[in-house]
Amino acid sequence: MTFDTQIDRRNTHSSKWDMMEPLYGVSPDDGLAMWVADMDFRPPQAVADSLARLTEHGIYGYFGDDSKYLDAIAWWMKHRHGWEVPRGGIFTTHGLVNGTALCVDTFTEPGDGVVLFTPVYHSFAKVIRANDREVIELPLVQNNGRYEMDFDSYDAALPPHARMVILCSPHNPGGRVWSRAELQQVAEFCIKHDLLLVSDEIHHDLTFGAKHTAMALIDGISDRLIMMTAASKTFNIAGGHSGNVIIEDPNLRARFAKRMQALGLSPNSFGLHMITAAYSPEGAQWVDELLVYLDGNRKIFDAGINAIPGLTSMPLEATYLAWVDVSGTGMSLQEAIDRVQKRAKIAVNHGPTFGTGGESFLRFNIGTQRANVERAVAAMQEAFSDLQ
Repeated sequence: MTFDTQIDRRNTHSSKWDMMEPLYGVSPDDGLAMWVADMDFRPPQAVADSLARLTEHGIYGYFGDDSKYLDAIAWWMKHRHGWEVPRGGIFTTHGLVNGTALCVDTFTEPGDGVVLFTPVYHSFAKVIRANDREVIELPLVQNNGRYEMDFDSYDAALPPHARMVILCSPHNPGGRVWSRAELQQVAEFCIKHDLLLVSDEIHHDLTFGAKHTAMALIDGISDRLIMMTAASKTFNIAGGHSGNVIIEDPNLRARFAKRMQALGLSPNSFGLHMITAAYSPEGAQWVDELLVYLDGNRKIFDAGINAIPGLTSMPLEATYLAWVDVSGTGMSLQEAIDRVQKRAKIAVNHGPTFGTGGESFLRFNIGTQRANVERAVAAMQEAFSDLQ
């Protein structure tokens, strides 16, 4: 795979490129799309081949016999994460935002509280509120420039109507890989307060040196745990709209299965073909090469951004999403946004959408060609040149 190959995504119904001007005022003709979390790389050839076989056959009926699909998921989780997945507990949802919404809908009631450790992926709060539940924000704390959880304060702040925790592991947007000890603390917090735990691990394959631990491997949590995984971020196949909700506990599993049946949900066959092809030895080799490339992007971006006085890029242990604090410039967030979008011509995510703690941050997607990262760094240095 040559990750340096530029691929023009304009006018291809790409949310990332074709919506950047309406949403951020940055033209795709001379700007860079560094917001929504998909990459500008083609997936492994095995994925393209699986779709080619499907289109060559030419009949697009309902998907049946999912044994190879389930085998592929089980193989990937065992070989990449040391996790023996319960085969009977794998559900396929319309991506993991849909999976999150289904968990909220199935396991809580209107008016219940759902806990988020903020700042965190913005779609969690959206689906919680859309389900008429209350978002309970428990802010992360920064220690030496990286996020940590403060369970002493969380114990004191937790209201009595909290019923569920949604954990982002690895963390988006901060890029933290939670340690096994931290995950054990999350488990103990949920047990202590009788909370269900939804662990969104969509970025679990995209780590740089730090070891990701699947929450399913943490002791004592299986009877209140819902795991969520997907191939979408790993292989850049989010358009397949397929994610996995994986539940070991038989009672929780039965409740989720009944709710999916009640809503008449069934998977997208194109997504299942792509996932089956991706979760393979060829896919694993591609991911290994991707991680080396993303690590190079990370180093270039961080060095260039941290060289600008007042800007700080949080050390990235996972994901391809850089989290940049602009508070040191003394500017308001809007002033910084104007420089990034109007002068540097880069479309980025705005920190406040990620909840409490995101007020002074911008999120940059570095899952793109190296030349684009270098161009973005140069444009940022020019846009903030009066600070240097």
